[in-house]
Amino acid sequence: MATLLAPEDKIAVQLDFPDNRLMIDLVGPGGAHLSQIEQLMGVQIVHRGNALAVHGEAAPEAERVLNALYSRLESGKQVDMGAIDGLIRLRAEEENDGARQGDQTEMFAGPKLEIRTRKKTMEPRTEAQKAYTRNLLENELTFGIGPAGTGKTYIAVAVAVSKFITGEVDRIILTRPAVEAGEKLGFLPGTQDEKVDPYMQPLYDALNDFLPGKQLQKLREDKRVEIAPLAFMRGRTLSNAFVILDEAQNATTMQMKMFLTRLGQGSRMAITGDRSQVDLPRGVQSGLRDAEAILEGVEGISFNYFTATDVVRHQLVAKIITAYEADDARREAERAAPRDYAR
Repeated sequence: MATLLAPEDKIAVQLDFPDNRLMIDLVGPGGAHLSQIEQLMGVQIVHRGNALAVHGEAAPEAERVLNALYSRLESGKQVDMGAIDGLIRLRAEEENDGARQGDQTEMFAGPKLEIRTRKKTMEPRTEAQKAYTRNLLENELTFGIGPAGTGKTYIAVAVAVSKFITGEVDRIILTRPAVEAGEKLGFLPGTQDEKVDPYMQPLYDALNDFLPGKQLQKLREDKRVEIAPLAFMRGRTLSNAFVILDEAQNATTMQMKMFLTRLGQGSRMAITGDRSQVDLPRGVQSGLRDAEAILEGVEGISFNYFTATDVVRHQLVAKIITAYEADDARREAERAAPRDYAR
């Protein structure tokens, strides 16, 4: 229930929520959820008991966000920083696309696209993520290309786990090139797994978010979940598996061709990478760039692109990526500009 406040408050809305327990979750620990909405939407929210007063030009939009979050809690779903960020992002993108007012009510009910796993439910937080998730579900070969922090690998792992749980695939295979990020680490002691694990840790982290630890350990022992360097894929035919190639920008052209031709019956592949973070030796062409040019327009293959606006990590990450992109553009413009040599 919302009521407009006095005219002297400019644009302001008051909301009353009946359930004390849900209200606690809506407000968040120490008011963290309200603070996040204030920061992202440029409003001020005053909390008294079961009532919230929202002040600012974006108060009507913030009202819809708060009502949607409360409805989410009523349906038994969790409200956290990610859910709030995703809801506000989708609202902004929908408005920029010229959505009708009636459409926004439907959209504010929350993202309908969900990926359910053993430990959590993953929901896309931007329009680009929604399109990417749909393509992962529908296509046999999907590329996710864009800067760090946009959820490319995380979403792919979530979809892989979901399809494994439902029996659509029998195995999950995660791989990435074992290329050092601008450093020479030298000889690493230990067994093969101990040498490889540091390169694969981001993939372990994603899997641990979606599968209980003991179950994941058992699946790895049974070889139903495999994590291995790209070089180990040579000679294999990967049938009835969901295969993810991460950090694909560091695969050479020959490695990329080798990987893509491993696709077997009943399998799906996801290839993720960031063209701005190639760690290959100077002069070695990235297999991801070649694959984009060679496979463009091939039926059954989906290319999905992300930008800094899709970054779902700390807000500074998006700003850092934007700053680097601007610097790259400036340098490129300087290289392309004609030079006036003194006679």
